[in-house]
Amino acid sequence: MRGIRGSAPVSGEEYADQRVGIFIDVGNLYHSAKNLHNGRVNYRELIKGLVGERKLIRAMAYVVKSDSAAGESAFFEALQSAGLELRMKELQVYADGLKKGDWDVGLAVDAIRMSEFLDVVILVTGDGDFCPLVDYLKWGHGRLVEVAAFERSASSKLKEAADKFQSIESIPRAIMRIRSRITNQTQ
Repeated sequence: MRGIRGSAPVSGEEYADQRVGIFIDVGNLYHSAKNLHNGRVNYRELIKGLVGERKLIRAMAYVVKSDSAAGESAFFEALQSAGLELRMKELQVYADGLKKGDWDVGLAVDAIRMSEFLDVVILVTGDGDFCPLVDYLKWGHGRLVEVAAFERSASSKLKEAADKFQSIESIPRAIMRIRSRITNQTQ
């Protein structure tokens, strides 16, 4: 259901004809899954759980490419095979050794631009820096905004700002546990 431009959207209900766009902060999810659950995200199941019976229009994944990361290309291929469109940028390494690589601005610009043909914008991140984006999409564009993230690492302000918050832990099969090498060697 689409809200009237400039008014608060009607929240909490899902309809089969809702057009959904998903915007995934892969770095945020990767580190949260690893540190909180010693696991990885099953992106195919995550998308399925977030969309439900609604109509998925676009699913975007924002990644940073590093020359030194082993297995990175296989990871990126797995994201694509899960149905995600990749937005990729190189890791910036500064003269003093500082490394920077985030997609906050790019994700926000894409969500705003694509919101013109979406009813629901789903941000998959726990990063509280996205609160202004949530407010803008809701109040400036009349869109429903949902946030999905790991419960313990999600910004409380981001959860409050969203029309709906969904814990990734509550989505069946969205987290895959990583077995330790010691466990694998003893089996």
